[in-house]
Amino acid sequence: MTTQVEVLIIGAGAAGLMCAIEAGKRGRKVLVLDHASRAGKKILMSGGGRCNFTNYTVSPAHYVSQNPHFCKSALSRFNQWDFLALIHKHGVPFHEREQGQLFCNDSAKDIVTLLLNECAAAQVTLRFSSTVQQITQLGQKFIITTQQDTIHCDSLVIATGGLSIPSIGATPLGYQIAQQFGIPLIPTRAGLVPFTLQPADKLKFAPLAGIALPCRVSNQRQSFTDAVLFTHRGLSGPAILQLSSYWQVGESIVIDVLPNLNVGDFLKHQRQQRQPVKLKNVLAPLLPKRLLNALLSETLLDTAITDLADKKIAQVVQQLQHWTLKPNNTEGYRTAEVTLGGVDCAAISSKTMEAKQVAGLYFVGEVLDVSGQLGGYNFQWAWSSGWCAGQWV
Repeated sequence: MTTQVEVLIIGAGAAGLMCAIEAGKRGRKVLVLDHASRAGKKILMSGGGRCNFTNYTVSPAHYVSQNPHFCKSALSRFNQWDFLALIHKHGVPFHEREQGQLFCNDSAKDIVTLLLNECAAAQVTLRFSSTVQQITQLGQKFIITTQQDTIHCDSLVIATGGLSIPSIGATPLGYQIAQQFGIPLIPTRAGLVPFTLQPADKLKFAPLAGIALPCRVSNQRQSFTDAVLFTHRGLSGPAILQLSSYWQVGESIVIDVLPNLNVGDFLKHQRQQRQPVKLKNVLAPLLPKRLLNALLSETLLDTAITDLADKKIAQVVQQLQHWTLKPNNTEGYRTAEVTLGGVDCAAISSKTMEAKQVAGLYFVGEVLDVSGQLGGYNFQWAWSSGWCAGQWV
């Protein structure tokens, strides 16, 4: 059996559905294929089930790419306010959290329902549990073979996402299609992902599992101040996830566990009070006991504050505000929120999302080498890139 459509989109996630909606609005005959059993699996699990769908503040600085200017065009032509207009149109209740992050009040299902309703209004056809077996090009047409039929289309949109969270169906299909058509790839790796620790550090810090506190974490290129969570495997929490996208294997990170305090000045002031209080009691209101015991020696903690020489204060400052740690690695794609790298943006039009060397072939969303920071930026990239391609396919 042969199916004829004008636009075939592979991937029923955020970017693919947005592209389908816009193409359908233009009167194009659109079919969306996905190997999953339903639309928007990653949307449904995101944000603890409430989907951080965008952010009040979106700029190119919130994105990681080998081509940092590429995202500017799409983000400016369909921005956070444009997506919020859709949210208001469908009456989706939402709220703002810290740093401008916007979440559904009730459920991420509200976002998927919004997209599916828009697809229905645009007469988009959706087909699930459908696996692509082969793609060929014949003249101006693409021919896609699935287990059910053969599909002929004029425009082919790759919205397959990245490699993160394989448990919900992530595959390398999008990268394989790019390679098939000679489109270069930027090497991929896990982003927005927890760190694992070296064996000795894991032994030392695993007992801290469950402790969460605000920290500043840095490397030579970036710094983030937010919560850090100690886990049985290593370090997680928003600050760690953010830094992971800017980290390379073998590189050390620096952690300040008291980012809002000058520890040196604080301890010297306490010393001037001339109260014979032990250092551990001075620090007890500031940090969990288990963390203090892991970072500072017992001898130092038992020293009276009045006996703490400047050299010893410098040691405390070094351990608490310049704690240097070399992660073993990240937890990888299993728990990563995004995939860094992907289809090389230099080979793609920033205006249309079409491959420069392959007419009619488009790439949108996470499959491209554009990754957002934590905070709704990856969904905004999906909406923006999908919208842009939808104006042209």
